[in-house]
Amino acid sequence: MNDANILIVDDERAIVEMVATVLRKEGFSSIDTASSGEDALALCERKRYDLVLLDIMMPGASGLEICPFIRRTTDAPILFLTARSSDFDVLSGFAVGGDDYIKKPFNPLEVVARVRAQLRKVSRTTTTAVVDHADTIYNFGRFQVDEAKAALFVEGKQVHCPALVFQLLVFLCKHPNRVFSKSELYERVWGESMLNDDNTVMVHIHRIRERVELDPSNPQYIVNVRGIGYKLVTANNAGGQYAT
Repeated sequence: MNDANILIVDDERAIVEMVATVLRKEGFSSIDTASSGEDALALCERKRYDLVLLDIMMPGASGLEICPFIRRTTDAPILFLTARSSDFDVLSGFAVGGDDYIKKPFNPLEVVARVRAQLRKVSRTTTTAVVDHADTIYNFGRFQVDEAKAALFVEGKQVHCPALVFQLLVFLCKHPNRVFSKSELYERVWGESMLNDDNTVMVHIHRIRERVELDPSNPQYIVNVRGIGYKLVTANNAGGQYAT
């Protein structure tokens, strides 16, 4: 984990140096920094990063503006550093591809804890993908999920799917027609308690719908059971079938 390549993007030099220093003290040696969104994009095009710490408020292109472009180059976790605290701002960060957010001012040790947590999740997903070679394909008509190849196909075409979005989709495919609350999904997929934040599951459900639904605003596959949670419906309701 400590050999992870980490990119810190923030126009406040003091914050960059503080975070980089703390991470290095905790054993992370491969750390790059950028002071603007444009510099960050240039770095991401030349090097593979395992995690990105991205400030939202920067001169020029903001973190929210460049996040989708970073996401095109990597599935690595993106953690927003933000002085904004409204639900709208937080949801905006998730919507453009962020995986977590840290509110300023922050305790540097919190940053280390969040970084380690995100890297553990990625490691757990990668390990599962390597170990599980079962030739398992979930077919729902409009889309198919090939678990062994970590691939999503929609109408016959492979669609890019970030690691945790894919992991959530696979979990739902393995339990068709069963309703799960947000907290259950978070605990089963993310591997830890949700505590007070249920935005993560909601945003990842939205990302799945953007990929598999014909009309994401009127979902036929990933449906919300009001007051309970979400489920992936199969043939009787969505025209698909469940196959292994």
